[in-house]
Amino acid sequence: MKIFLGQQSIRKKAQHAFTLIEALFAILLSGIMFTALYAGLNSGFRIIKMARENTRATQIMIEQMETCRLFRWEKLTNVGGFLNTNPLVVPYYPLEGTNEGSLMFTSRVILEPVNLGGYPPPAYADNMRKLTVRVDWETLGTSNRSRSMSTYVSRNGLQNYVW
Repeated sequence: MKIFLGQQSIRKKAQHAFTLIEALFAILLSGIMFTALYAGLNSGFRIIKMARENTRATQIMIEQMETCRLFRWEKLTNVGGFLNTNPLVVPYYPLEGTNEGSLMFTSRVILEPVNLGGYPPPAYADNMRKLTVRVDWETLGTSNRSRSMSTYVSRNGLQNYVW
């Protein structure tokens, strides 16, 4: 144990200390690392949010597609039939009591004649329709987003065997 602090022991302690430049560089490096950490977390949460929105849009499209799949041809193609071509607004959380301020999805069902590109059109063209379900939504901070799903329905399809 040293009782007397002489010149030699003070010099040894000065050699082990950090300079001001080294301390400032360490602070700068720590700032860059924390900024990168929080930017990575922010990006990860944004990607998860987008994935959840895409999943909900897919659920809405599949629900409407499965409903239309079971309609009989007459009810699907008639104007006054079961097919609702008006936009349907669906909330992000369907089980909540009030959806004030919640993300809302606008879904549209489009039924159109089949355009197969051939001339003359094939003989079965009048017995087929293209069914498209499109979901649009707007999230905060990004532009409008949309997803769509298409399939073909026919006069002699599965619906004749179910009902």
